[in-house]
Amino acid sequence: MRVLVTGCAGFIGWRVSELLIERGHEVVGVDNMNDYYDVRLKEWRLKRLKDLGNFTFYRVDVEDYEGLKEVFRKHNFDAVVNEAARAGVRYSVKDPWVYIRTNVYGTLNLLELMKEFGVKKFLLASTSSVYAGQKMPFREDFPVNTPISPYAASKRSAEILSYTYHHLYGIDVAVLRYFTVYGPAGRPDMSVFKFIYRTMKGEPIEVFGEGNQSRDFTYVDDIAEGTVKALEVKGYEIINLGGNRPHKLNELIELVSRFTGREPKVVRRDPVNVDMPSTWADISKAKELLGWEPKVSFEEGVRRTVEWFEKNWSWVKDLKVL
Repeated sequence: MRVLVTGCAGFIGWRVSELLIERGHEVVGVDNMNDYYDVRLKEWRLKRLKDLGNFTFYRVDVEDYEGLKEVFRKHNFDAVVNEAARAGVRYSVKDPWVYIRTNVYGTLNLLELMKEFGVKKFLLASTSSVYAGQKMPFREDFPVNTPISPYAASKRSAEILSYTYHHLYGIDVAVLRYFTVYGPAGRPDMSVFKFIYRTMKGEPIEVFGEGNQSRDFTYVDDIAEGTVKALEVKGYEIINLGGNRPHKLNELIELVSRFTGREPKVVRRDPVNVDMPSTWADISKAKELLGWEPKVSFEEGVRRTVEWFEKNWSWVKDLKVL
């Protein structure tokens, strides 16, 4: 297949692109290389993709309809995997406009171009944040009409748009709701990256609340595997991809301490009202439809992530971390 992957220099988009190439597919990647976080991470990921071969890159923003149209004109795509997004719950409160432009308008641009160029398969990266207020474990058939952050609202809007284009134009759509993805070369605004980075530098880590909030942490390789499998989906499906076992932040701190050999300096802050207290994925549907379930335990995933930090510390230590 020839697959367009948006956000290919982002954390998940990079690993999805790598796996597609390893499986023999051709990847055309687009990314605007924005500086929401230190662009050196994106450059490191992008270099790895270019070194693999069977990869073509365009520096294009999904908000740029005409720029995307040129990419569609040059390549005959079998599928589009939309990993481009403005992520981060807390920052979405500060600048909700950019979340709407990228996550909603950007998705609309892709769907319109798919309609125009006859591309019939779409994968949308979504989020567990849409489940705010629901009982756990979260199932795909829960009513998700109460987003508590602009980020979650933008992702839910993209999901609904995707259904509309499935209904009107027969595009196969898989909406993948990811649960707290972490791993090597991850996002530096996420807890796993920040806790390891700051512990290794001897800097304090901030914990909002007592550290008893839990997340269904999912290792990035497992997420990439589930995403590639979702290319087989027909019709319109929403599918949870999660670790299926929540872990408290305090457990993460203990693992960081064990694998770095350093004692983290913890600073407690007041809880933030856009943060969900817990997440937990019911992955029954992913098992049934995709034959997928996570393989990497949280302990092993954190160990591998610390190992990546140690191997790349010569340049990672100078990154600007949010």
